[in-house]
Amino acid sequence: MTSNTRVVVIGAGLAGVRLARRLGELGTPVTLVGEEEHRPYNRVLLAEVLAGRYGPDVIALPTPAELVRGRVTGIDREVRAVHLADGSKIAYDTLVLATGSNPVLPPLRGLFTENHELPVGVHAFRTMDDCLGLSEAVRPGVRAVVIGGGLLGVSAARALARRGAQVVLAQQAERLMEHQLDPTASKLVRRHLQDLGVEIHTECRVRDVRCVGGVVRSVEMADGYALDADLVVVACGVHPRVGLAQDAGLAVHRGVLVDDELRTSDPHIRAIGDCVQHAGTVYGLAAPALEQAEVLAESLAGDANARYTGTRSLTRLTLAGEDFFDLAAFGETEPRPGDDVVQLADATRGTYRKVVVRDDRLVGGVLVGELGTVGALARAWEGAEPLPDDGPLLHLLTNDGGS
Repeated sequence: MTSNTRVVVIGAGLAGVRLARRLGELGTPVTLVGEEEHRPYNRVLLAEVLAGRYGPDVIALPTPAELVRGRVTGIDREVRAVHLADGSKIAYDTLVLATGSNPVLPPLRGLFTENHELPVGVHAFRTMDDCLGLSEAVRPGVRAVVIGGGLLGVSAARALARRGAQVVLAQQAERLMEHQLDPTASKLVRRHLQDLGVEIHTECRVRDVRCVGGVVRSVEMADGYALDADLVVVACGVHPRVGLAQDAGLAVHRGVLVDDELRTSDPHIRAIGDCVQHAGTVYGLAAPALEQAEVLAESLAGDANARYTGTRSLTRLTLAGEDFFDLAAFGETEPRPGDDVVQLADATRGTYRKVVVRDDRLVGGVLVGELGTVGALARAWEGAEPLPDDGPLLHLLTNDGGS
């Protein structure tokens, strides 16, 4: 790709910023278009901003040289240009979609006003504006209900509790973070939140958000039980943001479909990050987004062999502060019949480590509290190579090789 080639990236999140920086380092100029007014930031750390541990400036990302602030309203594939809400347009030779994802807002009664806006006191938790709005609303003693007990809901509940809120977390599944953790690890997360004063309800479905005068007052469960609320956080997951791609006629399933070169159905348009579906998988995590950005940067800079073949993602949640809590999970945390399982637990210290081995290969694991071995375990899992047969499986979970 020549230095005159115009590369335009839509989206100034982790993936878009990483791509722009790498292209700049490789001598390929790029225009980054960001919709938010804030300086690009690390979305993974928003919970720490909400908790009051970091200021917004601390999680800011290095801003690329050419950053255009504005909302893209359409893509003209015929003339290769993107149109912005202010009426301007930017021409491209190669366009990259890094549009990220939107929060899932479930079809609850009362969740939206007549103007299809969230009532006063009801917040999503996806953007810096969401975070700052919550930070302004939370105060000691405020009654907060978090809907959703996944990674995002757990982070939000803990952050609000650290700010002094009376927090209730409502989770429809039977345990917290059920997609990432096994029952034992999930219990430790639950205990950590309860120690902070969070009240937790699992296997309950929220059906109604009750408002008076456009202001939230309570959350009602399917069984009729009502939770008083001054503040409601909807943390029910995310879905790929594919509206621009769909309107432009690109191939979309759950996400924007891309091949190993991260090329969409239009050869002049690539896509990376949370909006992407590659080989049937929508990741929605930081690590795959960053890896895709690295591969695409090499490809656009002229490496004909650059390919993205998928990411084996590790989920990591670090909750800092005086009540520090750290966990990691990867692969299959629940064994199949015939698998070997090794577990080490310390109820007093609240630590737990477990690995699942199948056919002499590490297929998954979860660690809570003590993550000294997570790097070695992740490398063994990512490599999918046979484990050494000269020692007990216990060595996988100990920092000293099991001696």
